[in-house]
Amino acid sequence: MIAATSNASPSTDPNGVLALANTPVLWICALGVFLVIGVQSVIYILAARKASAAAGMTKQELNTSFSTGAIAAIGPSLAVALVAVALLPLFGTPATLVRIGLIGSVQYETAAASIAAGTQGVELGGPGFDQQTFAIMFFAMSLGGAMWMLATLILTPLLKKGEHKMAKVNPALMTVVPAAALLGAFVFLGLAEVPKSSVHVVTLATSAVVMGLCLLLAKLPGMRWLREWGLGIAILAALTAAYLAQSAGLAGVA
Repeated sequence: MIAATSNASPSTDPNGVLALANTPVLWICALGVFLVIGVQSVIYILAARKASAAAGMTKQELNTSFSTGAIAAIGPSLAVALVAVALLPLFGTPATLVRIGLIGSVQYETAAASIAAGTQGVELGGPGFDQQTFAIMFFAMSLGGAMWMLATLILTPLLKKGEHKMAKVNPALMTVVPAAALLGAFVFLGLAEVPKSSVHVVTLATSAVVMGLCLLLAKLPGMRWLREWGLGIAILAALTAAYLAQSAGLAGVA
């Protein structure tokens, strides 16, 4: 059994999982990860400012791009934050910050944690969920995330070579393929939610309609700001619609 010290009460943490999950060493690792992210963000922003002139972008266009990205990140970040709060009693704060806050894939993280706990013959968060099971679960989650990063590191140069070859054959193709791939990915992820329940259908339809309206209204004089705020507005509208549909009892209707 892995020993750990913490201020967690024995009555609220009988197996000592939160005592292990909130140890100082994990806090140091979590803060180190976010420090690296902060440094990388500053480097990318400075590099973008230097490259903007060569790309023919004005300072105003560059600032608009930064503000659009920041605003568009509010909605997805809010969704991840809400789920992260729900997982704090299970994973602890450092593990939740690193895994859910960094990767953002709640489905993968919970699935990996459940499988890892199952190898010990216990349910995730169940009576037999102890420090040893938590350590195995956290290792499995971290190993899976590391493989994502390693695959990106290896495959990105290979894909870049393929991009250059395709650009030589047909330059216009490289303007269509990335947009089509991104659109296909979002359509696939959206349609995958449809069969689950009527709440998912209402949520998807609401977000699509609101986003479409925002893009249409953004063409009007004085409404260009909706291009930046459209995604955030659509996400908030979809969350509201999901809450109302859940309250109306549509969750069990497939």
